[in-house]
Amino acid sequence: MNRDVQATPAAQQAAERRLGIVGRASLGAAVMLVVQYGLGIGVNLYIAVPTGGSAGSTVGRAFSNGPLLAAHAVLGVLLVLTAVSLVVRAVLARQRAIIVLASLGLLAILAAAGNGVSFLHSGADGESLGMAIATGVALLCYIGILFAAGFRARTGSG
Repeated sequence: MNRDVQATPAAQQAAERRLGIVGRASLGAAVMLVVQYGLGIGVNLYIAVPTGGSAGSTVGRAFSNGPLLAAHAVLGVLLVLTAVSLVVRAVLARQRAIIVLASLGLLAILAAAGNGVSFLHSGADGESLGMAIATGVALLCYIGILFAAGFRARTGSG
């Protein structure tokens, strides 16, 4: 027998509520990623980022080279926190596909952040491309979560 059929109305409502929260958080992450992508393009086109130095000076450079790069760095940190929160919410929702997508989204955001730090050290085009590709992968993951959460909430499938 299907476990959804045996679920009480209260349990089903709680599950749907968790999926709704995951969906809204995923939409928020997707919007943040689009803004981050735009800021990254602006940094790439209009900010001359000096390269080299230690990790400590990398953080200093991110905040001392104007508001555009600082906003890009701050939003990057917020994206990491949002991605971690989405993984936790996905686990609480107990939906395997959403857990996988949220985890891949987190890994993609971490890859973008790693490429960003490398870019501040080397200024290499490859790191900039890595940030852009990882951002796109994360965005696709969060769009997938929107589809999966919305589809499951409407159809009641698990």
